[in-house]
Amino acid sequence: MPELPEVETTRRGLTPHLVGKHITEVRVRDARLRWPVPDDYAALMRGARIDAIERRAKYLLWHSAAGTSIVHLGMSGSLRVISPEIAPRKHDHIEWQLDSGMVVRLHDPRRFGCVLWAADADSHTLIKNLGPEPLGNEFHGDWLFERSRGRKQAIKTFIMDAKQVVGVGNIYASEALFRAGILPTRAAGRVSRARYEGLAAAIRSVLSDAISAGGTTLRDFLNDSGEPGYFKQSLSVYGRAEEACKVCGQAVRTKVIGQRSSFYCTTCQR
Repeated sequence: MPELPEVETTRRGLTPHLVGKHITEVRVRDARLRWPVPDDYAALMRGARIDAIERRAKYLLWHSAAGTSIVHLGMSGSLRVISPEIAPRKHDHIEWQLDSGMVVRLHDPRRFGCVLWAADADSHTLIKNLGPEPLGNEFHGDWLFERSRGRKQAIKTFIMDAKQVVGVGNIYASEALFRAGILPTRAAGRVSRARYEGLAAAIRSVLSDAISAGGTTLRDFLNDSGEPGYFKQSLSVYGRAEEACKVCGQAVRTKVIGQRSSFYCTTCQR
């Protein structure tokens, strides 16, 4: 599933191809995404000039003078900038024709993504209640500490709640907790302010490292391979159950927390 670093890498890959370009046509081949594509979406986007592409949590916001297109990649989605001469594939649900002659195609086999429209993105129901960006100045250990008081839920579930901080998905929650030395099962309300400072720093560092590994462009934005082009992360614990911890050598453990597989080291985390 595309997480925040993959979405940020997608934003960076799209920006040079879309910003400053006009949408000359929109083709909605299948509107049945997580929420139906609005009936008037194509008409609203036609002729729009993309002024900026912003990422908010895992949403891509294509801003224009008329409004904002809200795009989410869901569980399996990807965006490609390719020649219109390349035939659409199965699950290429939406296509934006650019005045540059290229097209952007949304490929989403599981159809858990979305393409919506908002006159004001900040007030849209999907955006307005989101927590702070993990790489922004509003996110820090004090914020997490104050929000966590009295909470009995596992800290991993807590930091994956988009009302507390956005974009910390399953992979990076496990990795950040490992870097911070905190067990994912520990109650959020029983973590000290000092340890939350360390966790906030770990969240920022693991996401920044992943974004850096992804670079600012993706080869697959320019060809028809169909692969999303996401980088391969160097992971410390995620997906490494029963393998040796890279720090202490003990076996990495796994446990389902909040219906998601979690990976941790009982020696390095407490």
